[in-house]
Amino acid sequence: MRHPPSLSSLRLFLQVAYNRSFSEASRISNVSQPALSRTIRLLEEQLDTRLFDRNSRNVALTSAGEALLPIVERLTADFDHAFSELAHSFAGERGRVVVGALPSVAAGALPSAISSFRTRYPQVEVILHDHLSGNLYQQMLERQIDLAITTPPETEGFEFEKLMDDPLVLVCPIGSDLDEPGPAQWSVFSEHPFIAMAPRSSVRELTDAAFNIAGLSVRGLYDCTQLATVGALIHAGLGITALPLSTLGMLHSDRIATRELEQPSIIRRIGIATLSGRTLPPAADAFRRHFLQKFRTDRQSGNAGNQSILRNDR
Repeated sequence: MRHPPSLSSLRLFLQVAYNRSFSEASRISNVSQPALSRTIRLLEEQLDTRLFDRNSRNVALTSAGEALLPIVERLTADFDHAFSELAHSFAGERGRVVVGALPSVAAGALPSAISSFRTRYPQVEVILHDHLSGNLYQQMLERQIDLAITTPPETEGFEFEKLMDDPLVLVCPIGSDLDEPGPAQWSVFSEHPFIAMAPRSSVRELTDAAFNIAGLSVRGLYDCTQLATVGALIHAGLGITALPLSTLGMLHSDRIATRELEQPSIIRRIGIATLSGRTLPPAADAFRRHFLQKFRTDRQSGNAGNQSILRNDR
């Protein structure tokens, strides 16, 4: 065999073998009969054997043709199956997506989005990493995650698509002297024990910035990494804090009270971050588009699922 036969010539061989007719095979394959005859002749020359016995009225497979037929059927079926699977992967219907998210996003916005995505794309595996913002960006650089739902990057090299802004609010025990109508002043944090989030967390950076703008000296207590811990400490009467409005769903809302905070108005911005210059894998891009559509639809409809997105993490 001088050269391996092409897949197109093997497909034409199948049509002639199935139809026992060059004219019918040329019609089905949408090629001219002379072109079909030339292709079969070249295929026979490549294989150095005659594949069909033919005269003016009959076409029949030779013994070599009979031996070739199941091999070509298997080859073309495997080829078609492989590219069908590949087409599903290119469409984002197969594969794996690794999503990074802030803990409050992971507990608030993502579960329903992952559930609806898995219903639509049952063959895609979804892996979730919940970390602080700095860890998420490092994991993106190391290609451990495909995308992250987090705060804006502090360095170049990333794309950031804004989803929402969320103001910081005062969080205090129900029934305390701070549990009253109307906005609170930032100075309350210098007058009461302040329960702080961990250093380098996005919330800690915001509260530190607010105290600096307001000219306050506030000593943070506990340095919590989990919002549930903050809620428990507040409920125990150990202090107060300032949190983005969207994180409140992770606290025991029946145990805490919230108030707006006066100037400076401090917000935490949340969006979808990806590496600049990197094309997302198809499954990851499908998840990104699904999450954006669900977020926007829920936000417009104002349904319960959307409220958890808006209130439980930005």
